[in-house]
Amino acid sequence: MSGYTLLLNLAGAIALLLWATRMVRTGIQRGYSSELRRVIRKSSSSLFLSATCGAMSALLLQSATAVAILISGFSKKGYITPTLGLALLLGADVGSAVAARILSLDLTLIIPVLLIIGTATFLKSDDRTFKQIGRVVVGIALILISLGMISNATSPLRNSELLPVVINYLSTDIVTTMIVAAIFTWLLHSSVASVLLIAALAANGVIESSFAAILILGANLGAGLIAVGVTRDSEPPERAIVYGNLLARGLFAIAIVSLFNNDILTFFLLGASPTAQVVNFHVIVNLALAIIFLPLSPLIIKLTLAIANLNTGKKDQEEIVHDVTTALDRTVIHTPRLALASATREILRMSETIDTMLRRVIDLYDSSDKAEQRALARLDDSVDSSHMEIKHYLAEITRDALTDEESVRCLELTEACIKLEHVGDIITKNLIPHAAKIQNKNLKFSDQGWIELTELHGHVVVNAQLALNVLISGDLATARQLVTEQDQMRLMEIRNNRRHIERLTAGTINSIETSEIHLDTIRDLRQISSLFASFAYPILEQNGELLSSRLIK
Repeated sequence: MSGYTLLLNLAGAIALLLWATRMVRTGIQRGYSSELRRVIRKSSSSLFLSATCGAMSALLLQSATAVAILISGFSKKGYITPTLGLALLLGADVGSAVAARILSLDLTLIIPVLLIIGTATFLKSDDRTFKQIGRVVVGIALILISLGMISNATSPLRNSELLPVVINYLSTDIVTTMIVAAIFTWLLHSSVASVLLIAALAANGVIESSFAAILILGANLGAGLIAVGVTRDSEPPERAIVYGNLLARGLFAIAIVSLFNNDILTFFLLGASPTAQVVNFHVIVNLALAIIFLPLSPLIIKLTLAIANLNTGKKDQEEIVHDVTTALDRTVIHTPRLALASATREILRMSETIDTMLRRVIDLYDSSDKAEQRALARLDDSVDSSHMEIKHYLAEITRDALTDEESVRCLELTEACIKLEHVGDIITKNLIPHAAKIQNKNLKFSDQGWIELTELHGHVVVNAQLALNVLISGDLATARQLVTEQDQMRLMEIRNNRRHIERLTAGTINSIETSEIHLDTIRDLRQISSLFASFAYPILEQNGELLSSRLIK
């Protein structure tokens, strides 16, 4: 096999591994994000419980980085302290390592079963949650397939004449080796994928287990860098969490490398095969990290808060500049094609604000955060301002001669702008007052009722993203998917209303006390979802795929 063919096969296998791990992560997030957020928020009573919750979350998501993003959001809203956030993240590192250990097992025989079950569940089920289960199962199967491809692609490397020379050089320079592994992991943006690749190289005899252990330490550092990167725009308390995690990883790596120089590292390489030794070492490292640094979390947070605060002034200045910036370029107002592109960018900014409001409003039902209510109200003021500016801008565009295509696009953008402003009004005038009433009267939904509301809310958030994609791309397939999701939303509403009535009939006290708010919230969420679904109608109508009426002629 030529070098180019080998690299091509290896690159394809790594690409499939990354795609498959993303499938699993997005499947869990889309199907169970509300449950994950609720469990994480409820785990803030102790460092150990937080770490355990973080481990379970990362095991499900197969990504400590995804957990870091959730933790950052909760810390920003004040639901958890930075110390508990660090405990959650240390636990998430353990969960991610355990996920890599499970995937490294020889599960070849179950791949066809996983593909059949996953595909059938995804294609045949009308329930959105079951579809995501199918996505997860297929993703796991693809991960196992990609690991087999990596093994086949790397097996010829055992006979390479150049590779031993490179490895011999790196084995004498441990720091460089760790830096290379850290950068590689950061580029992949997946510690699980990086660890599984290192384990595959060790399994094929391309590298020794002791050398793979150094790569694992570097991969751990790279995983910490990923979390730092994705939260770089957060406030100091949120950044302190990921900085603390990176600091703990770095200190531990230095200590382990010192042991390696004394040939003690091989003591930690447990397992009958190179794969087991490498992945078990990864688990041991992250477990030791949690055990050692969990009690030290308060001290680490104090140190990293001081570091995070160094950039506060610069960030505040950047936010001020961002607030006064608009995408509406008046210098191109008489060039319709450019002006419409400018208006589209500003609507994108407006939709991002709406998305933020929509995601955050559900948390108000579970907390009496007055500051958060005021923050959402300020965001709605921003939406109202953008709404007026965009409408006037689009009206000015129409004063020039437009092509038929430009006229249609101008109308689409105007309608989208109006609908987004309406969504903002529903959130601030309906949903926020509902949440305030829950807190003021000290009411509580039934467990099943709250699950139904959060599932419905999660479905609306997904529809919001699809609507934005439709607006920007004009893609017919996405438009059809959006309308299909809205049909599913209608079925969920009917099912949830029926279950609520059943709880009222059964005399469930919490359901009786919150009945009005529960039903009103369902109605408002359905209305928001309908507004987003209407983004698809112009595309479907243009392609002759929209009925003029549901009535039988």
